[in-house]
Amino acid sequence: MTHNTPLSPRPLHHLASGRRRLMTAAQLRAHGVSAAETGEQCRPGGPWQQLLPNVVLLHPGPPTSEERLHAVLLYAARERTAGANGGASAGVPASVPVQPGGEETPAPAYAEAMITGLAALTLHGFSAAPPLPSLDAIDVLVPRLRRLRTTGCARIVRTTALPTPLQVTGVPVAPVARALADAVAELTDAGVVRRLLTEAVRGGHCEPAAVVRELNRARLLSRPHVVDAVDALVAEGRALAEQRLYRTVREHGLPEPVWNVDLRLPGGPHLGGVDAFWPEHSVALELDTRAHRQQEDDAVWAEHARKREHLERLGITVVHLTPRKLRDCPEHQAAVVRTALMAAGDREPAAYVVVLPRE
Repeated sequence: MTHNTPLSPRPLHHLASGRRRLMTAAQLRAHGVSAAETGEQCRPGGPWQQLLPNVVLLHPGPPTSEERLHAVLLYAARERTAGANGGASAGVPASVPVQPGGEETPAPAYAEAMITGLAALTLHGFSAAPPLPSLDAIDVLVPRLRRLRTTGCARIVRTTALPTPLQVTGVPVAPVARALADAVAELTDAGVVRRLLTEAVRGGHCEPAAVVRELNRARLLSRPHVVDAVDALVAEGRALAEQRLYRTVREHGLPEPVWNVDLRLPGGPHLGGVDAFWPEHSVALELDTRAHRQQEDDAVWAEHARKREHLERLGITVVHLTPRKLRDCPEHQAAVVRTALMAAGDREPAAYVVVLPRE
């Protein structure tokens, strides 16, 4: 017996006894159900229904949100064939494998397909995303060259490079930044876009730079309502980063700096603003909260580099911290600052600078 040999036919009601009652046409054939018999079961008023091409729902009632999600993945997932070590029958997706007795394996694997867009944000726990039952279509991310079309409740989203999916309640889901970009691509309501982007940062799902990078990659930053939302996103991200910095300084026993100041030479030019400054140690700290589109601006980047070089020529040590590092490893960032402060005694005295509140 080969892996291509269909299993012995079993009573059709037995097939529908699994927890998630979905099967592909190929899986049904592997269980001895012919195409003609599948068509008969899916007739109007019959016990089954074809939810998507080659995807059969093994009950006549409305699909649940979970069933819609897995139906979309079954439709979009690349079919796998069995290797030398066994597995699914040829042409049968490895998704939702059915064991003898009609029970499913606990963690179905979907090849080259994952939920994205609003449905993914809902699965990630976004309160600003709509509930799954209200979505007419569920976005599914697949490689660009896959021969699939949008149909029924499945909306195909293509990409040249699939991200690594996250498993949420047994469903492969695109990372938040990618899911946001795919959702924003379909949205025209500026308020909804802004709420989603703000929640991504305020809820700790991801950093602003990651979101802006995906929006830029999707060529969405030319849309006015998206640009406005990004500006609010960057401001939100900076405010959170500043709060983390205040907390890191105080919780890890660092000397209290002067916050958000401008540095100038006496009677001379403006040297630039810094987020924190320890005058006794001549150590300045800057939070790198620039968005991706700013990082690509050569003039902005050159200005930041000139300011740092100028301050260091004057004997001022400049420490750069990123919001992500402050979030993920505040103890390490506190150690970086403490090391810079302790090293002050080993350096030549810095030039005198005037410290003013930042305007």
